[in-house]
Amino acid sequence: MTAALRSDRGSTLPLYIWLTGILLFAAFAFFAFAQAASARNSAQSAADAAALAAAQSARDELMDGLGQALGDGDDWLGWLDGQGFEGADAQTAAAQLAAENDADVVGGPSAAEVNSFPGFWVEVRTRYTVGDTIIPGTENKKAKAHATAVIEPRCKVPADADPKKAVQLTCDGKQFDFDPDDFDLDDLPDASALFAVHLAD
Repeated sequence: MTAALRSDRGSTLPLYIWLTGILLFAAFAFFAFAQAASARNSAQSAADAAALAAAQSARDELMDGLGQALGDGDDWLGWLDGQGFEGADAQTAAAQLAAENDADVVGGPSAAEVNSFPGFWVEVRTRYTVGDTIIPGTENKKAKAHATAVIEPRCKVPADADPKKAVQLTCDGKQFDFDPDDFDLDDLPDASALFAVHLAD
C-alpha cells in the first residue's frame, strides 16, 4: 500500500510541473498582451490629441479670417461655413500635442472631410517600445495609431444672407448679430460658439 502511494505521488509530480509551466507561460503571455494594449491605448490618446490640436489651430485661423473679413467689408459668410483656412499651423500644433503624450507625428496632418465637414487626419508613433516580454521583438516594437478630428460649423447661414448687411445667425440655439458696418473685433463670440471641434466617429 505504501509503495503504491509513493508510485502515485511520483507520477503526479511531473504533471504538476508541466501544469505549472503552462500557467506561467499563459501569465507571461497575458502580461505581454496587456503591455501591447497599454501602448496601443497610449498611442491612440496621443493621436486623438494631435488631431484635435490640428483642427483647433484651423478653427483659430477661421476666426482670424472671419474677423478680418468683417472688418474689411469682404464676404465673411464663407468663413462661417468652415471655408478658407489653410491649416498653416496644424503641423506645429499636432506635433506639440503628440510630444506632450510621448509620441511623434509620422503621418499628416492631412486635410480630411467627414460628412462634408473639414478636418485633419493624423498618425502618431510612440517614442517608447512595448518592452521586453515573452514574445520576441516587442522590445523594439513601438505603437502606432491614427485619428481624424472635424471642424463643424455651428451657425445656420441663410441662403439669402447679404455679407454687406447686418445678419442675425442662430448657432446651436444661440443667436448672434453680425454687422459689417458696426463691427468691433472684441464683439466676436468665442470660437467654440461658432465652431465645434470633435473626433470623427
